[in-house]
Amino acid sequence: MTWVYDSKLYDTKFEASCRMARLEDAAEASSSNARYLSVFQTRSGRYGVKILLAQDSSESERCSK
Repeated sequence: MTWVYDSKLYDTKFEASCRMARLEDAAEASSSNARYLSVFQTRSGRYGVKILLAQDSSESERCSK
């Protein structure tokens, strides 16, 4: 599993939460392999969204060969 970080940081936790909700909706609609979405805070006090992706079985087979 791999963490993927959204490319933008937000000034408020609310803005990051709204972005996370939109990403959840998009993941459900596209049946992507996003397992977990979370809001995180940087040391500078800004907020971002990170996504935990699950590997496909076909992807793990390719990596193991």
